[in-house]
Amino acid sequence: MNNLLKVWYHMENAFFVEFPTMDIEDLHVNNFGYSVTKPCHKFGPAVRNFYLIHYILDGEGEFFVNNNCYKLKKGQGFLIEPDYQTVYMSDATNPWTYVWVGFSGKKATEILNNIGICQDFPIFTCEEGQHPEKYVKDMLEHNNASSGDTYRQMAMLYLFFSCLTKSNKDNSAFNSNDNVYIMHAIRYIQNHYSEPLKIEEIAKYVGLNRSYLSTLFKKYTGLSPLKYLQTFRMTKAAHLLSMTQLSIASIAFSCGYQEPESFHKVFRQTTGLSPSQYRIQEQSKSDDNRHKSDLFPFAKSNLSEL
Repeated sequence: MNNLLKVWYHMENAFFVEFPTMDIEDLHVNNFGYSVTKPCHKFGPAVRNFYLIHYILDGEGEFFVNNNCYKLKKGQGFLIEPDYQTVYMSDATNPWTYVWVGFSGKKATEILNNIGICQDFPIFTCEEGQHPEKYVKDMLEHNNASSGDTYRQMAMLYLFFSCLTKSNKDNSAFNSNDNVYIMHAIRYIQNHYSEPLKIEEIAKYVGLNRSYLSTLFKKYTGLSPLKYLQTFRMTKAAHLLSMTQLSIASIAFSCGYQEPESFHKVFRQTTGLSPSQYRIQEQSKSDDNRHKSDLFPFAKSNLSEL
């Protein structure tokens, strides 16, 4: 069976292939594709349950995540991690063309750490002569649901990773010993944010004293460890408020706040809204987006990535 889809939306021409998510595998290809966008083509806000890497072949655009806006151009790319809300939009005068590949699995995080990209450092630049897009295009040319093509797609995914690793090998921000500590600290926070976590615990885990960890954190992220932990918790809370019907007390507890009052206070300081006000606002936006999508029923089945 041929899985290749060609889709013409009102804002882009896209070719892509999709497969079910398989987190139980070491590494699994979820989707891959190629897109030529029109000016101001926008996707999001959206949240995915797999990793996704875009590489820009031409043009310019903007990528929004964690309250940051990255202005990107040809030769650059960006990572989207699972459970993060993101938006990306092509330039009004020089819209981008890009390829992407989505993947999941038990080894996905380890592979990305080795490459040197994560949600806190989601941008990469490929040197002239590096062409990661050729591996995605090979996937598109060999897209049948056969064992042969499945193995070939996996091989192309590893070659894609290899290309990105070579491009990042001279990036001191990712290869310094100091940054290794920060990446381990960030992963620890991401894995334990729902617990009553203390900065001393993070410092002990990575083998640094609290003062030096704070110095490195500010150097590489612009935030103190405590502020990063708070921001990460608020990002998770905002996602749960907008995407689920969990009680606010349950969300507070799942984001590491034992007392709902403390959660309310920090959330309002961060967003300017109470958790209930934020939920109403964001879920109202989702309802509006669903209503608008009814205007394009022919595209509904293929809107999962683009």
